[in-house]
Amino acid sequence: MLVLQQLHAIVHGRVQGVSFRYNAQLKAQMLGLTGWVRNLADGTVETKAIGEHAVLEGFLAWLRIGPSGAKVSRVEATWSETAQPLPLVPLFEIKYGSDS
Repeated sequence: MLVLQQLHAIVHGRVQGVSFRYNAQLKAQMLGLTGWVRNLADGTVETKAIGEHAVLEGFLAWLRIGPSGAKVSRVEATWSETAQPLPLVPLFEIKYGSDS
């Protein structure tokens, strides 16, 4: 049985107004991850992604750099196992507002 992981990350630095969410969505979709990304009111970007640990490590490596124009100062990352199955078609969306 495949054990899926969930990565929850808060990205700090110059990460808003530089297409960070859009590029994070593209990267996550390319990797086949499920989850979401959103801006927070404090100027950070938050994301939750579900997938295989090794794939999530690749996504986390990208989050630490971000798209051109971004200047990531740090990423707070927490990991957990999840029993949530991946859908047949992975969905990684951009969320707007501060709802969870």
